Amino acid sequence: MSRMTGARFMAETVHGYGLSHVFFMPFVAPRALMEMERLGIKRIQTHGEKAAAYMADAFARVRRKPSMVMAQSVGAMNLAAGLQDAYLACSPVIAVTGRERQLYQQRHVYQEVDHLAPFSAVTKYSAHVSEAIELPFVLRQAFRVATTATPGPVHIDLEGIAGQVVLDAERDFDVIVEDAFRQLPPFRPEADAETIAKAIRMLVAAERPVIVAGGGVVASDARDALIAVAERLSIPVATSLNAKAMFPFDHRLAVGIPGTYARDCANQVVGEADVVFFVGSRAGGQVSNFYSVPRQGTAIIQLDIDAAEIGRNYPTMVALSGDVRATLERMLEMATAKSAHDDWVARVQDLVRGWRRTADPLLKSDAIPMRPERLCHELTENLPSDAIVVADTGHAGIWTSTMLDLKHPEQSFIRCAGSLGWAAPAAIGAKCAAPDRPVVAFIGDGGFWYHLQELDTARKYGINAVIVVNNNHSLNQEKPLNEVVYGKRTAGSDELWLFPETDFAGIARSMGCLGLTVNKPGELAGALERAVSANLPAVIDVKTDVDAVAPRISAPA
Repeated sequence: MSRMTGARFMAETVHGYGLSHVFFMPFVAPRALMEMERLGIKRIQTHGEKAAAYMADAFARVRRKPSMVMAQSVGAMNLAAGLQDAYLACSPVIAVTGRERQLYQQRHVYQEVDHLAPFSAVTKYSAHVSEAIELPFVLRQAFRVATTATPGPVHIDLEGIAGQVVLDAERDFDVIVEDAFRQLPPFRPEADAETIAKAIRMLVAAERPVIVAGGGVVASDARDALIAVAERLSIPVATSLNAKAMFPFDHRLAVGIPGTYARDCANQVVGEADVVFFVGSRAGGQVSNFYSVPRQGTAIIQLDIDAAEIGRNYPTMVALSGDVRATLERMLEMATAKSAHDDWVARVQDLVRGWRRTADPLLKSDAIPMRPERLCHELTENLPSDAIVVADTGHAGIWTSTMLDLKHPEQSFIRCAGSLGWAAPAAIGAKCAAPDRPVVAFIGDGGFWYHLQELDTARKYGINAVIVVNNNHSLNQEKPLNEVVYGKRTAGSDELWLFPETDFAGIARSMGCLGLTVNKPGELAGALERAVSANLPAVIDVKTDVDAVAPRISAPA
């Protein structure tokens, strides 16, 4: 053991767990931040707690490792709100907050509210640390919980507004780092061989099997295993939006993304399937179009590292509890002969080709203002081969789900799990996680308004992410909802979804970033090349058609 402050102990511990960045909103844990800086950990100070949480979320997802975000007592509620996305996306974020001393709790002390309920809603684990002797146990447990089973955020509430009661104290500490919990997954348990064999027999015997791959494939780094199993058993593969990059878009077995952010062909295929194999997918409301695709009653096989998730939304005929990659690799070993579902695969390919024929005129439209489909097509053709795409929610999520393809296996994709505006700060976090790779965010102007100020954070720390703004000067996804109440294009409803024309490129330049404007489809490729190669954070302000809305999702016939 060594004599040191709680701040020094915390810094040495998180450094031992491999953290290279910490995102925070002041004033919190100043001594710990100073000690982290001495150890080479980069401190990223943001303009808001939610933005800091989004950065940490994206950082963890890109690295497949725990990340850390911090805020003082009065900012804790904002931070809890920001953890919603990490929680929904199963992202191992460790949130550290200060809290007023116990002596002042429930006495109407200035700015203080109870932290327990807000953080319990968006974390797997939340603990209060009242004195330094508790810190080693709680900190190590935070890393364990964040990374095991289904990953997710955790919370440590330190005594003192800035955590100073715990971190300023000196005592004897033993810095212990448990290497297994430095990354995802910490362990790779396999489903048992008998159950794997049963799943194989069921898939081979099926007439119309489909794999639906989810975020667990990403967390387990199981892309190659997924492709190999699909090819060996000749099973079409649909992916959740989280797993978009986990299966080649042009593979003969590729289906696309089903659910609410779906291509019609994907919903049709999953709806027609007689056996659906959920791989690392919790079969939640988005990927299943609110539990209608596949239909209830379809034969289900489900593989998940967290046994509590198996059967939550669809009763299973075969339940595989284990790490996705380890179990798929074992399945590949046991499936000794290739199977063929030729008629079914031909049907799937016909549905996919039919969707592409329908989408093609929009993807290649020369209309001005630009169609979002054409914007996505230009990104598909011109994204760097190792780009990380960061997609916002709402229309941004739908456009990137349906109209953007990833042409290279080295490309990655992460998406917002719920909060509009997530993508801009998330792009900054993703770039911190992978500084040598291009990071390109896709966000609407409605989303960009949320955290526009974080351009200053990116500039200040030299975090050169590229933000592509689908700028139709509106929240046009809200237009039909308001028109139900107000009627079409009335003065009472326009202000609820229309924005003034805004020069986001000019705003970016005024903040010391690169700002580029794109008015025509042919201008996008050059703008993207310039933005990616610039030694500055960049905003590409793409002027698009306010009347272009995402297509309505259809249920399978």
